[in-house]
Amino acid sequence: MENKSLKVLLWVFTIAILGGSVWALYATGFFQAVGSQEALGEYIARCAPWSHLAYFGIQLASVVIAPIPSNITAAAGAYLFGLWPSFLLTWGAVTLGSVIVFALARVLGQRFVGQFVSDKLSEKYLDVIRRKRDVFLALAFLFPFFPDDILCILAGLTDISFKRFFLLAVLARPWGLLVACMVGSATLAIPWWGMALLGAAGLAVFLLAMKYGDKIEDAVMERLSK
Repeated sequence: MENKSLKVLLWVFTIAILGGSVWALYATGFFQAVGSQEALGEYIARCAPWSHLAYFGIQLASVVIAPIPSNITAAAGAYLFGLWPSFLLTWGAVTLGSVIVFALARVLGQRFVGQFVSDKLSEKYLDVIRRKRDVFLALAFLFPFFPDDILCILAGLTDISFKRFFLLAVLARPWGLLVACMVGSATLAIPWWGMALLGAAGLAVFLLAMKYGDKIEDAVMERLSK
């Protein structure tokens, strides 16, 4: 009974925090600014002298409160703060947000997940996360074709340990964000055909890994065990 009461309190607290965050973003004009990098950069700059903290909070919200495009906010932050400050803030915020939604899903269960993930997406991804687990999550985090934030929530319903999920989030999630920060800071300029080639290559690697990932993992584990 006590455990159930704690879950109810955590549920109410979570909904209150998320609802308050959405209202604060709306009231301050965030959703109007998120349509372009320039407008978003101006929105963050208005938060001076707390711009870095505001940027961290926005990146955290981009994971916990979907859908906020973290790649767009990463590019805007890089334009304001430069490549490495924006990337490190984004990396920390996205990792923290991933852990938060994973932990909430693990504690509150399917009812909580159902508030953020449709039945269609749950059916599409939950089974493959359970079967392929580390391989699927690592590749999905690396490539921009998959809803990373939703996958973090769904992972909380599987038997993957907190430690393994944390390592996957830390090691696999930041690379797409790094590219976004490089583009935003003008360190990297990728033409449309370059993006198309990268996308095609990424999809090919993903499909091969999904088909042969178990065999590769078994072969590596067998070699390491010798």
